[in-house]
Amino acid sequence: MDIKKVCVVGSGTMGNGIAQVCAQAGFLVSLCDISKPMIDKAIKTIKLSLSKMAEKGAIKDSVDTVMSRIKTSNDYNGVVDADLVIEAVFEKIEVKNKALKEISSIVTEKAIIASNTSAIPISQLAAATSRPENFLGLHFFNPVPLMMAVEVVKGISTSDEVFEFGGDFVRSIGKEPVMVRRDIAGFILNRINMLTNMEAYRLVEQGVATPEDIDKGVRLAFGRRMGPFETSDLVGLEVQLAAYTNTYEEERDIRFYPPSILRQKVYAGHLGRKTGKGWYEYNPDGTRKK
Repeated sequence: MDIKKVCVVGSGTMGNGIAQVCAQAGFLVSLCDISKPMIDKAIKTIKLSLSKMAEKGAIKDSVDTVMSRIKTSNDYNGVVDADLVIEAVFEKIEVKNKALKEISSIVTEKAIIASNTSAIPISQLAAATSRPENFLGLHFFNPVPLMMAVEVVKGISTSDEVFEFGGDFVRSIGKEPVMVRRDIAGFILNRINMLTNMEAYRLVEQGVATPEDIDKGVRLAFGRRMGPFETSDLVGLEVQLAAYTNTYEEERDIRFYPPSILRQKVYAGHLGRKTGKGWYEYNPDGTRKK
């Protein structure tokens, strides 16, 4: 399948990261969001990220060249002539279904639609589209420009051709596909990660250890760049809570029930870096307070 233009719907952390890596790979990109402030913030974030990568010699084209491939829109106009549309709106099925119905009513017959959902079954989301055989999951990881893995998820109606296309597309943007051949809530990596994270949260809740010591241990003993609490603050606690809740409601497996401490932090508005407080506290410039 010949892909020339990619449309990303949703310009938050994941959406702007996906737009960036697609533009870096040479695709024309339309970044759509109903919020102009979000779009403006996304463009600044992408340009800053590209500038840092350029300083390290990590991109082959100039910052201006990559940026010139990205167009923005505060409506769904960018969807109209896209070959691939990647939905990256908030992780709630009601929000995603609304966006997917709108996208499905506008795209061309041959266009492929993908969701960046981290936990909602692809078959469930496909029901909101008019052509579920052209729908699949493309689950990127945060931060998108740096993380190499992308889960390619086959829903019950996803055609074999579209599923294989997903793997090819991921490779075309310099990432490595992890092929998820049976649809399941949370897919592969998040199901593993969720249980690890929630056990870490419970250990803090029980007073066994602090977030600092757990993060340090995970970095030093397991070789990870970031510990579970640092990652949680980067991703957003409300995003994680939504993903865990979606998986629990689908599976009804008590292992995936979000710990009380996570729910309380979200209710209190302690969402991570974006609010200046999560598991840690942050300065206005995003650096962590000592």
